[in-house]
Amino acid sequence: MAVIGIPDIGDVAEPLAPEGGQATSGGSAWRIVLRTFVENRLAVIGIGLVVLVTLFCFVGPLIYHTNQVLAVNLLGANKPPSASHPLGTDPNGFDILGRLMVGGQSSLEIGFAVGIVATTIGVLWGAISGFFGGIVDAVMMRIVDVLLAIPALFIFIYLATVIRPTIGILIGILSLIGWLGPARLVRGETLSLRTREYVQAVRVMGGRSWRVVLRHIVPNTIGTIVVNATFQIADAILVLATLSFLGFGLPPPAVNWGGMLSNGVSYSADGYWWLIYPAGIMIILTVIAFNFIGDALRDALEVRLQQR
Repeated sequence: MAVIGIPDIGDVAEPLAPEGGQATSGGSAWRIVLRTFVENRLAVIGIGLVVLVTLFCFVGPLIYHTNQVLAVNLLGANKPPSASHPLGTDPNGFDILGRLMVGGQSSLEIGFAVGIVATTIGVLWGAISGFFGGIVDAVMMRIVDVLLAIPALFIFIYLATVIRPTIGILIGILSLIGWLGPARLVRGETLSLRTREYVQAVRVMGGRSWRVVLRHIVPNTIGTIVVNATFQIADAILVLATLSFLGFGLPPPAVNWGGMLSNGVSYSADGYWWLIYPAGIMIILTVIAFNFIGDALRDALEVRLQQR
């Protein structure tokens, strides 16, 4: 790739120069990414689903009022869908539709938080490891390998049994494993980026190592970071549902989709389908939506790399 001049220390990204000779601006490259992303119908569907689910969970309770804390009504338990309860009631008499809204709040909050925390830790860990190399890289990546060798489900279940789960603790537990993937991905890209001319120029001009990592290495891995973050959110929601299904989710009166699904399965033999399908469908739609977005971002950013 041709380098147009010597970049200043404050520059963030390497200039883009297609084979035609004339450099393509970073803004033009990102416009190509946006156009490619929007042209992907599944990506648009994914964005729409995420927006609808978010509005359903956080705006819905403001419109559809139900008491999801103290309104235990055993006489109204396991009622089928009706005009007063569009999705029926659960074994405690709670309205299922209102329960889905409240449960979705904790599921989305944990999913987004884990995606941000795990990706941030992984990016910094991988960038530092790959940039410094040598003994630093060897030690840091052996730590990653050791953690990856331990079955994730075993760690989740063990920590959930010795610690009373809360939203904060679940975010920490899920992030404990979630950062390992991005760390390895960013480390691999950093090993390539640290040999580029613009990085070498900054180091020769006296740029500090931390400045090179934060201003030059990390921004040039933004494609990998964004794509991985979307998958991290989907994985966190799915793992949270798994833990809740196994009985290690948020304790009552807190609720999430996985816990609702777990409680509903107990009544599957009784034909109470409304206790199972609504929560299951919400989990599936949300996870698929984030996967659609992640796949589309990956394809769009590959187009950007081709332009480079």
